[in-house]
Amino acid sequence: MNSLKTLVAGFGFALIAGTASAHEWAIDSGASSVSFGSVKKDTVGESHTFTSVSGNIEHDGAATIVVGLGSVETNIEIRNERIVEHVFHNMASASVTGQIDVETLEALAVGEMAPVYVDATLHLMGKEIGFDAPMMAVRLSETRAMVVSDGLAYISTDDMGIEGGIDMLMELASLPGITRTVPITVRLVFDLQE
Repeated sequence: MNSLKTLVAGFGFALIAGTASAHEWAIDSGASSVSFGSVKKDTVGESHTFTSVSGNIEHDGAATIVVGLGSVETNIEIRNERIVEHVFHNMASASVTGQIDVETLEALAVGEMAPVYVDATLHLMGKEIGFDAPMMAVRLSETRAMVVSDGLAYISTDDMGIEGGIDMLMELASLPGITRTVPITVRLVFDLQE
């Protein structure tokens, strides 16, 4: 269960459950990213990214973050295709939903940052997994804010139910091993919607 608590860094967002606001916030997809690492053959580390991240925080604090699973970028095209097919089974997206205290975000002065926390649910391949984790919010301007993972987080492939897909990747690439716990980081930039 501890690894589930760190999951918010693979798909997350960050502010504690809370109260209503008069505004909505939308993700700037071009400035946002969800990244993860892997280690193969015990010594070869690699960094990967999902390039499609979207979503919003509604005026009442209800939030949805959507990650396009088909947008995974590992810098090797055949590996991208294999992950989409064998790990994610061609599912279009994963999402994280939860209730966010937008008043906490809007109370930050420009240039100010604060640690925040979220209690949310990951929706992936028909599963719903509850989790919580620390994040950091930064007010970039009156109409822009950034939320990032606070420290390095990890996710277990067993918790996600994708062990079979990892086994298939190993077989297709003739690898002796791929780590089953991977580091995750997230950077989400939000724009205030009037």
